[in-house]
Amino acid sequence: MHPIERLRYVARVGGVDQGELIREASAALGGFGSDTGGLIVSCRRLLDRHPSAGALWTLCARLLTTGDLAGEAWRVSEEIDGDKTVGHVARLIPDDATLTVVGWPELVALALPKRGDVEVLCIDASGDGTHLSRRLRGADVEADDVPDAGVGAAAAASDLVLLEANCSGPDGFIAPAGSYAAAAVAHHAGVPVWVVVGAGRALPQKLWEVAVTRLRRDEPWEAAEEVVPLDLADRYIGPTGGGPATDLATRSDCSPVPELLEHH
Repeated sequence: MHPIERLRYVARVGGVDQGELIREASAALGGFGSDTGGLIVSCRRLLDRHPSAGALWTLCARLLTTGDLAGEAWRVSEEIDGDKTVGHVARLIPDDATLTVVGWPELVALALPKRGDVEVLCIDASGDGTHLSRRLRGADVEADDVPDAGVGAAAAASDLVLLEANCSGPDGFIAPAGSYAAAAVAHHAGVPVWVVVGAGRALPQKLWEVAVTRLRRDEPWEAAEEVVPLDLADRYIGPTGGGPATDLATRSDCSPVPELLEHH
């Protein structure tokens, strides 16, 4: 398939995990060769379509600063596929804990079946939580459906609120709608809030600002994603393990490439 045709497919796809998105985008963008102009335009179009996909920002930034386009595309795809965050999440979750999760967090959903000792309260988030709870029950994990209206009660009744960032920046992270409420209630109730930030999802300040700008809309209460302030989180888990959430303020998985800073 020609790179342009593949990119049209990638731009249209919605609701896919970032691992799949990066595999498709890497294959397409890595085929542009010396066509730098075409690469820039294609990166911008993909990011317009998937503005909160942190790993896509990292892929585009790295491809625009390399002299080995095909090789770098392959390396980024391998890094995302080999992300060790899932293993760290499974290892660090406290024993016999009751967890609140929102929607279908891609990496957390892979980690939870490894922990049959936990109970998971799955916030619906437009039906994603219901699908996750079914999958977890099929893997012999105790899981309950919680309607969006119950997010506060679930967070307050949990031992841990476990959120997943689609992307993060120095002062916040983008997560499914309902995550802000879960984090705020938990923070007020003294329940720990952990945020999972997978490989490639931590952006430098300037790219983070662009991502947040693209996410804004006139009626934010209808948005599928929202920005959660980092100061509501206590701890984060990433590819190298866990640490204080404040460490995210200095983590950056790519550089602020000028070609991606303009809003198109």
